[in-house]
Amino acid sequence: MHIRIKNNNLTNRLVQRLIIAVDFVVLWTLLFFVVGTIPQSDGWDEEKGGAFWMICTFALIVAEYLFPSVIHERVVGANDILRRSTLLVATQTLLSYLLLRAIHFVSRLGWQLFVMGLLMLVFIILLRFVERWLVKKLRQSGYNTRDVTLIGADKELLNLYHKLMCAPTYGYRVQHIYGDIEGLTPDGSISDFKALLSRPESLKLGDEVYLCVPRSERELIEQAVRLCDHRMAKFYYLPTAEEKLNLQPVLIDDIGVMTTYSSPLEEPLNRVLKRLFDIVFSILCLAPTVLLLPFIAIIIKCQSTGPIFFRQRRTGLDGREFWCWKFRSMHVNSTADSQQATKDDPRKFPFGHFMRKTSIDELPQFWNVLRGDMSIVGPRPHMLAHTEQYDQLIDKYMVRHFVKPGITGWAQVTGFRGETRELWQMEGRVERDIWYMQHWSLWLDLRIIWMTVKLMFKRDQQAC
Repeated sequence: MHIRIKNNNLTNRLVQRLIIAVDFVVLWTLLFFVVGTIPQSDGWDEEKGGAFWMICTFALIVAEYLFPSVIHERVVGANDILRRSTLLVATQTLLSYLLLRAIHFVSRLGWQLFVMGLLMLVFIILLRFVERWLVKKLRQSGYNTRDVTLIGADKELLNLYHKLMCAPTYGYRVQHIYGDIEGLTPDGSISDFKALLSRPESLKLGDEVYLCVPRSERELIEQAVRLCDHRMAKFYYLPTAEEKLNLQPVLIDDIGVMTTYSSPLEEPLNRVLKRLFDIVFSILCLAPTVLLLPFIAIIIKCQSTGPIFFRQRRTGLDGREFWCWKFRSMHVNSTADSQQATKDDPRKFPFGHFMRKTSIDELPQFWNVLRGDMSIVGPRPHMLAHTEQYDQLIDKYMVRHFVKPGITGWAQVTGFRGETRELWQMEGRVERDIWYMQHWSLWLDLRIIWMTVKLMFKRDQQAC
């Protein structure tokens, strides 16, 4: 029997070992400088220096075992990297402290350990992001990828396809598709896949298989699982849209009920915390905006006749309408309330195009935040015509209005900013908006703000 060795798994192990090696280089470099600062007096000698070195190294070995790096994972966020790095360094420092205390070294080395821990944390975090960037470049070049097979005819499979393909840095390549999925070119139908199961030697699966069929297709599911086990391919079952209700338990007094959506922002304390953050942040941003206002106004007036500001009725919290303010970036036109901006929109004047690329045109919306119409972070508010249009096309579209709209949002920093030419793009926005609503935290808001700032300096290509 021919057994296929999975090269991407070997690459992952190599990446892990290289990361561990780099961690030890960081530790030993810091130890070299720290040990050099210890006075050669009071009984301190090379033997004790060697013991200090060995204890810190042993502590890092234990920490690496308990909290291995997640850099090689397909989908890993900045918070995962920060959390793992912090746990790694904290464990190494604490264990070193306890072991050194046991041999009475702490009295003279306490502050050195503390400083070394802080420096190590900074270096490890910086290196993790550099390492993650290198892994992404490796995958974008076609290495360390995973071949995927999709089987089914449900729209959930189409959503998965777009998720896998919209981020090449994840390293997924959809190689085979079986099923009648609108917008995709399949290798065959589900019936063809069933027929191939009887002669599996002619069936190519890849590294991962995603099956999206009703649970009533029990025999097909079991056959696919057995084949994946035999081929050493990871099997994933994707519930169909009808099966995927996402009901969540909540309490009404002491009675347990199920709801389709809940959010941490339903808690009064969280709403107060978010509102206080919105007020402070918007005041800090409005101050420089006021200073820039005369210069922006002059340039706008020089390039286009009309008002400095543009206001538009948009849909906000609980479906209520509000006036959304922006610096005007287009010539005055009659289609502003119905036609979305496009990448090469002829209505934009030169400075307006620059403002939209850098998001400067959004600065007046901090006034909306101060008024309470918007939040710093949340689903982007849409014009009324688009709300009516997409409410008819997307089932969960209005759910995004359970929270205040934002100047920036989770959808905008994860690839769904700018013009929406296809329906799946708006569906992706809505899905991310709902995810944000259900997973809100102040840390998540700060993370989104940071990602937004990075996109501004990169001149996000999706902005229009």
